[in-house]
Amino acid sequence: MSIEKSTKAARGTVQCENTNINLLKANDFVADIIKKEMAKTKTLLVNIPSSAGSGKTTLMQKTAEKLKDKFTMAVMVGDLETERDADRIRETGIFALQIVTGGICHLEAQMVHQVLDRFDLENIDLLFIENVGNLVCPASFDLGEDYRVTLMATTEGDDKPKKYPRMFLTSDMMLVSKADLLPYLPFSVEAVTKDAREVNHELEVIQISSLTEEGIDAWCNWLIEKVKQKQQA
Repeated sequence: MSIEKSTKAARGTVQCENTNINLLKANDFVADIIKKEMAKTKTLLVNIPSSAGSGKTTLMQKTAEKLKDKFTMAVMVGDLETERDADRIRETGIFALQIVTGGICHLEAQMVHQVLDRFDLENIDLLFIENVGNLVCPASFDLGEDYRVTLMATTEGDDKPKKYPRMFLTSDMMLVSKADLLPYLPFSVEAVTKDAREVNHELEVIQISSLTEEGIDAWCNWLIEKVKQKQQA
């Protein structure tokens, strides 16, 4: 059987109807509850999504080393299995809680809400959510965060913002991670920034390396300013 080819500039072969509308509405309802709790305690909540292996946990370790003496921090870590990332973060001396999703490729607001009582929010200035490594599913789920900061590793290639636009559209900042590898990779910071800002023209961009500490001061200064703003709100 022959299939007639379309002459249209389709975005994909088949455009499916969204069957997740009710799920996302329920998620947004819980996310709003989280936002109100964070506003009450004046805790800054930052969601950190990215592909797997982009350096989220190493960034959390480096951020903790730099800022744990300035204010109280904690990290909520999402993964399909194991406590490995939370264990690494705990080595820096800050509290970290692992959420094991058991196969689910993203965190949802109800997962975050279920564990909030494990955190002393009245005494936490900055709470990170290290999301499950995935540029697709986490983009659709509001976790009640104040800011969404997406890592884009140089090892991934610089074409991701246009391939996974929703993640960059819903982010406030893109951190181009593993910048120390730029001399060895066919990756253009200019190209990835251009593509990302065509998706989201308000997106802030910082180039970082958790190993050489390039850009880490700029990242930490951004966090310090956002914590101050939250506490003064």
